Amino acid sequence: MTSDQQLPESAAPSVPSAVRRLDDRGPFDPVGVTWTPVSTRLAGARLTVAALWFVLPLVGAVVLAVAVGEPWLWTLPGILVVLLAWIGWLVPRQVRAQAYAERDDDLLIRRGIMFRSLVVVPYGRMQYVDVSAGPLARRFAIASVQLHTASPATNASISGLPPQEAARLRDRLASRGEARLAGL
Repeated sequence: MTSDQQLPESAAPSVPSAVRRLDDRGPFDPVGVTWTPVSTRLAGARLTVAALWFVLPLVGAVVLAVAVGEPWLWTLPGILVVLLAWIGWLVPRQVRAQAYAERDDDLLIRRGIMFRSLVVVPYGRMQYVDVSAGPLARRFAIASVQLHTASPATNASISGLPPQEAARLRDRLASRGEARLAGL
């Protein structure tokens, strides 16, 4: 067979479907893992914080543009509105990308759209689990679970959980961590 001839499709080397599925999923979506998404109320809380940070500068820029009367001063309020619109588009997508999964030996936490992250925390490495909710989080009926491990560099936190789920997860992770430590 010459180099310009092609193999018929049936003669092409086949890749097992399990290998193809694994390659399609990538390292951020392991096989056999059921992800639990965070609450969509987290997006509302983050958008509220962004609006609070942008409202005062936006009002100040509009007042300045009106008071001075120069057309070029309207670029600053325009830039702030574009940034606020971009944040309004981006934050819900970021929240939808956050999820966690409990496995037999570890907890998986994934986040990110462009810069993705997957944190794997073995239950035996957990030292303690915090649940926290500030005033804004309580207003949106969400809480955060922070896992503390032997490594200070571990960023294992799950934001945007309903308070009942955060308490359930805290208790479950603490009991699994104690069971793994007892087995050492």
